[in-house]
Amino acid sequence: MSRALLVIDVQNEYFTGALPVSHPPGSLDNVLRAMDAAQARGLPIAVVQHAATAPDSPLFRLGSPAWELHPEVAARPRDVLIQKRLPGSFTGTPLAAWLEGKGADTVAICGYMSQMCCDTTSRQAFHRGLGVEFLSDATGTLDLKNYAGAVTAEELHRAVLVTQAMRFAKVMSTAKWIAGLGKCKE
Repeated sequence: MSRALLVIDVQNEYFTGALPVSHPPGSLDNVLRAMDAAQARGLPIAVVQHAATAPDSPLFRLGSPAWELHPEVAARPRDVLIQKRLPGSFTGTPLAAWLEGKGADTVAICGYMSQMCCDTTSRQAFHRGLGVEFLSDATGTLDLKNYAGAVTAEELHRAVLVTQAMRFAKVMSTAKWIAGLGKCKE
């Protein structure tokens, strides 16, 4: 198994912007732990950054403070920064070619939001024949309410994890993922 870590959309929008992630507690700390462990073991790290398609969007507006990477993620080493405009990290980006160039057959997913970009990217990776590891405590979301109903962050996150574990990914904690890094060829 040859892994790469995908750090998806850990941007200020989810901390100081309009979409503050609330569940699970400590998810950012776990993203940073995963990045540090990957770096220490020489795993390739792709940081993915989302930008709105509309230049006047109130969310993820390119160049805005909310669009910027969280300072702790921005300060850590990475192998590549992938810019995306849609929820899937493979859509319209060089991610697939980069992973192929690194010889990666498995991706570990952390970042935001569980039900949107992390879930979509996991399914895309699975459809491409890649193994997927979904870090349960290094992904996260917030309470949502719209015309279709309302769901708490905890309920939504749990539903995504259960769905991912059914078919698409091995769902595990960051600690379990880090512990497993020494048991296989990177």
